[in-house]
Amino acid sequence: MIISSDTPSGTHQAPSLKPRTAAQSGVPEVRIRGAGVVGTTLALGLSAMGIGAVIEKANRSSPDGEEVRAYAINHASQQLLERLKVWGAIPAAAICPVQDMDVYGDGKGGQLSFSAWQQKVDALAWIVDASALEAALHQALQFASHIRVDVPTVAADRATMAQGADLLVLCEGRDSAAREKLGVEWDVQSYGHSALAMRLVCDVAHAGVAQQWFLSPDILALLPCNQPEPGSSYAMIWSMPSEQAQQWMQADELAFEAHLQQTLQKAHHAGGGARTFKLAGARRVWPLHKGHAQRVSGQGWVMLGDCAHVIHPLAGQGLNLGLADVAELLRILSQRESWRSLGDARLLARYERARWGDIRAMTTVTDGLWHLFQNPMPWVQVMRNQGMGWLDRVDFLKKKCVEAALG
Repeated sequence: MIISSDTPSGTHQAPSLKPRTAAQSGVPEVRIRGAGVVGTTLALGLSAMGIGAVIEKANRSSPDGEEVRAYAINHASQQLLERLKVWGAIPAAAICPVQDMDVYGDGKGGQLSFSAWQQKVDALAWIVDASALEAALHQALQFASHIRVDVPTVAADRATMAQGADLLVLCEGRDSAAREKLGVEWDVQSYGHSALAMRLVCDVAHAGVAQQWFLSPDILALLPCNQPEPGSSYAMIWSMPSEQAQQWMQADELAFEAHLQQTLQKAHHAGGGARTFKLAGARRVWPLHKGHAQRVSGQGWVMLGDCAHVIHPLAGQGLNLGLADVAELLRILSQRESWRSLGDARLLARYERARWGDIRAMTTVTDGLWHLFQNPMPWVQVMRNQGMGWLDRVDFLKKKCVEAALG
């Protein structure tokens, strides 16, 4: 997808939604479909700009009411939430700063370490409980002006989805039904892997250290957090072939803990010491793939977050990309010419062009790393692990990696 003019090019006619102003229709200027983190953050940002919005909120919860997800929030996302007065409303126990990050390969020399102290930053990232962040955002909605929370609507066709608003914003996630109604092609490729997520409690304090192992074919990450037990809990996400993920999703707790322990002991070829991990609650599993929409904007509509792009979670940047979408759209709307409507196609094309490079780069990096560590050739294994060791010794490049991750 290469966009070279104010109006994005393509091989098919762009779908469009005819705008109507709030003054003409008596409805808010922006309708946001999807009240997850991305959609809610956008609504709060619009409110701060004095722009009216309706956000469609669905009632949804985990199957048994227990949440195990955690988000890795980078510096740019943290600053956005801070400006919207949300960050300070998140309970302190739900936030854990990452001070160090250790990444291990699958062979000799495959080790890469990052330190917040060496990079002169407060933290490499913050691990935030998903439910706590979402609760803080939805609480903030109650006190935001110019915003109305609505129940989800089922659109009969693309011409009625905006319901008279100047701009329709789709933040429904990767399985967006509205995206399909707009006629936008969704290019998706399955990895054949699923993510298995859970909370663990360890007998050794985590000290703010995150760890990740490329185990070929698995990718396993331990993210330090403070719940359920402060200082010794981890949010774990384990990418593995889907059939195995389903097997371990259903396995007995003791059998799973034994399997996890054996895997980590084998993975500690680069050090780390013996630790004992215990499951602390439910397990969750979902399929992994990369995907992107062929178009993310048009006359009267724009797509943000997973509705527009999905990447492998190995870098922990999925939500950060979505929040960067929010920040950029807010910037574009705030700088629009007075005579342009919020849904002006040329205005939204500026947003699409501004985000294309960063999204393409992160997709390329995560997809490239995944495929690199899936390659079984012995010479490829040697090269990828030697490459990690070389990068670990080049401070300038490590600094660039940290800067990119911080946003």
